[in-house]
Amino acid sequence: MNRIPPALRPNRLTSPRRRLALAAVAVGVLSLLLTSTASADFFTPESGGSPNADKIDTLYKLILGVAVVVFVGVEGALFYCLWKFKAKKGAVAAQIHGNTRLEIGWTVGAAVILVVLAGFTFAALPGIRNPENSGPNGFQSANGVLTAGVTKRLPPNGKSLNIDVNGQQYVWRYTYPDGDTNTLNNVFAYEEMVVPVDTTVTLDIRAQDVAHSWWIPKLGGKFDAIPGYTNHTWFKIPAKLAGQTFRGQCAELCGRNHANMIASVKAVTPQEFEKFLADQKANTEAADKAAAAARKAFEKTLTTDQAPTP
Repeated sequence: MNRIPPALRPNRLTSPRRRLALAAVAVGVLSLLLTSTASADFFTPESGGSPNADKIDTLYKLILGVAVVVFVGVEGALFYCLWKFKAKKGAVAAQIHGNTRLEIGWTVGAAVILVVLAGFTFAALPGIRNPENSGPNGFQSANGVLTAGVTKRLPPNGKSLNIDVNGQQYVWRYTYPDGDTNTLNNVFAYEEMVVPVDTTVTLDIRAQDVAHSWWIPKLGGKFDAIPGYTNHTWFKIPAKLAGQTFRGQCAELCGRNHANMIASVKAVTPQEFEKFLADQKANTEAADKAAAAARKAFEKTLTTDQAPTP
């Protein structure tokens, strides 16, 4: 039987299918390695709005980098073995009973990787969980409004702007403290939270009806809002980001209008924040007075209608 000369035999490495497979692998590896500014938020958590969000992003990138190195090493060894030791006609596979050094090596190597990742994670956690002090140009208050309770994590100086976040089907309500024990006259807003820059903001997150989830990606991780339970988190927006609005929405399926339960945080200067509080308080007082007047007029109408006819 005539045999095809080696020079005329098709090269398996340059066949269309083989080239397509190699190209797909190369594209996959390159996509994992792309961590430039343009693609950072595609592969890693969003950040840039608060120190804790930046630290989450940094830790994620570290773990992703190690994972990419391991992935490339394992897949590279796999494809090398597939090419180097591909089956040949008439060849008899060698009987290998194991390599003790190799087995110990990859076991110890994997353990070392886990220890290193665990070490970096536990070293980064305090900076993610524990709030830091407000900056020198942050919101200042002389009446103690910035003093948060003792049941949550506080900055080292014990002061933060504490805001109550209440999830309701299908809207977020934000209540600002005013320094007294009467919470019925506190300033509040819906959907958009307004906060001063360079100020540590601590949040008390809860739900009024069903489970919700508070998440503004650029300001940190998500936190569930559960009826009967209060979660706590924090963020601190740098002064250079004054005027920006950070957007998010409920991240827990809470009903048929879940997709419409949006949330946003607007960063303003401390002076603008004081004006916001004053305007909200004035609007609330005006609305209360108008409601009281309307109620009084309605009661007067009822009294007149029920009066006996002479």
